[in-house]
Amino acid sequence: MKTDIPLLEPTPEPIKPFCRAAVLLLGWLFSYGTYLLAVAAWFYYDWFYAIAALLFGFVAFGILRAKIRNISIPPAQQEYQYTDQAIAKWFIVRRMLCDL
Repeated sequence: MKTDIPLLEPTPEPIKPFCRAAVLLLGWLFSYGTYLLAVAAWFYYDWFYAIAALLFGFVAFGILRAKIRNISIPPAQQEYQYTDQAIAKWFIVRRMLCDL
């Protein structure tokens, strides 16, 4: 029976102000992008299109969030649950080369 627990990398913290702003923007986009898309569709078109945009947004932002999560978080840690801000931190620091 294997009792060794693998060491986990902590969620990286961006240092530069530009990187912190990018993390906030991407995290908010993951969290509220679906609703912003639906409100924009409601404002420009009609409530029927807003409902369709809301449903489309849930699917589209879910796929986007999953893809970014899978390419930026180490494979040993992908089974853990992460918030939208944590996924944004992993992506910005590891894939956008913010703090190297």
